[in-house]
Amino acid sequence: MARALALLGAVALVGALSSTTRRALLRGAPAAALTGAATRATAADEENVAVYFGVGCFWHVQHEFAEAERAILGRDAFQWTARAGYAGGRKAGKDASRPGQSLVCYHNPQRIADYGKLGHGEVVGLKVPPSTVGKFAEAYAALFDAGGDRPDKGDRGGEYRSLVGLPGGESSPLAGVVAKALEGKGLKLARGSGDDGDTLGTGKVWLYDTAAFPFYQAEVYHQFHDGFMRGEQYGPKYNGLRMTAYEEGRLSDTGCPDIV
Repeated sequence: MARALALLGAVALVGALSSTTRRALLRGAPAAALTGAATRATAADEENVAVYFGVGCFWHVQHEFAEAERAILGRDAFQWTARAGYAGGRKAGKDASRPGQSLVCYHNPQRIADYGKLGHGEVVGLKVPPSTVGKFAEAYAALFDAGGDRPDKGDRGGEYRSLVGLPGGESSPLAGVVAKALEGKGLKLARGSGDDGDTLGTGKVWLYDTAAFPFYQAEVYHQFHDGFMRGEQYGPKYNGLRMTAYEEGRLSDTGCPDIV
């Protein structure tokens, strides 16, 4: 239903304007600051950390973070770690076909492990060197509009809340650099306790500990998908990464109802 609502003309126009703005920001100063060989050499010596970011629909967020991986780390399309997924809920479903495995799924007719009912939000997870988290947080801040809200305001509810996941949550040394990146948009981090509500109009971004609130990869269908607002068609080459990654084992079958 949320996707259908977002197809309304007014919302699509907002999306088109915000998409142009955030891409300009992403490809500007933050990316330029890390293009030096010395910076990339330093990052290459670090062990990656798993983090996640969410702000509205994960389709366009995945695309923007994939491009951030290219700009900040020099990764090509086959090295991108950005994956659409779910996080921030207190519960997960059980995978009957794989005992012991947890399941979080998109809305589906079978009502299996629905992410919204389980309290999760849409996010994009990725693995990056700790020294670059601040730059990725700047790319994240660029996804918000001038008022500090997500561009796809037609989507409402906790599924579309703004959230960040870091190892250690509030106690992470990375929390400070993320908070600093968000300041320019008038946004503040707030400790997430799970199943948290929508952040639209609040100036708030929920912060989660990735150990307590892990990332769950979304279904293959949702990976490398076009955005649903005007101007967010990324082309067949980008879309084709979905099946390539699946066939090569870089995308896994989640156990959820899916279209592959």
